[in-house]
Amino acid sequence: MSAEIVQLTRLEPFEYRLRAPCHLLIASHRAERRDGETIVEGLPPSTRREFSRRLTFVPAGGGFFGWQEPRALTRVSYFYIDADGPLLDPELRFGEAHLAPRLFFEDPALWSTVTKLTQEIERGAQADQLYVEALSLVMIAELARLNRVDLGSEAQSRGGLAAWQQRSVDETIDEHLAEPLPLVALANSVRLSPRHFARAFKESFGQPPHQYHLSRRIDRAKMLLSEGKMSITEIAIALGFADTSAFSTTFRRLAGGSPRDYRRAFV
Repeated sequence: MSAEIVQLTRLEPFEYRLRAPCHLLIASHRAERRDGETIVEGLPPSTRREFSRRLTFVPAGGGFFGWQEPRALTRVSYFYIDADGPLLDPELRFGEAHLAPRLFFEDPALWSTVTKLTQEIERGAQADQLYVEALSLVMIAELARLNRVDLGSEAQSRGGLAAWQQRSVDETIDEHLAEPLPLVALANSVRLSPRHFARAFKESFGQPPHQYHLSRRIDRAKMLLSEGKMSITEIAIALGFADTSAFSTTFRRLAGGSPRDYRRAFV
């Protein structure tokens, strides 16, 4: 494994792009942006503005790219992992595992290990090499554990989505209210097949994914209408409706009245 720690020194826009033959684990110690987009191949793009203390995993050969206008001086650790490294425990079968991409996820155990490893690397020549090796192996074992949890999640999905899956899906939908969200993309983001995901989603949220997405768009429309800063046409466009008529029809069906009537209640 090799690692590097990147610290911005100026608040200037920047782009990034990587496709490596090894696995990549990214630890965002401090990360806030005014605008931007991050893409990991196989997952929906994210425009999340604040992702401090979040992790991202890009499998070997996968693409990682995006751009951002930073709001704070970003500090990130990058860990490049050779899945066939000689120190890895053969029982982990890490080199044979099909690891899924993950974007801006949370895992307290993995984060704790990554933080200790980063602190030790920052010591430079004074770092304890044996401790670094031990932490590296623990980090890889944690990644293997996550993969095993993912593989077992389909069998557990009959009771609904796990808490982290619900949070991840909710954030993804919120970031893409104005865009179509294919069922396959949502299912992939939480490591479930579309069939299992649709069933578990309805169990957790009380309605199918497409209906929930639509209701969230209408909830956002209600907020914008109550603020009174945008016209009804501007709101329709901002939320991805084809035109004002389509927006009004959908709003009336879900909210029980027209957008104009809803706005009048706040005047």
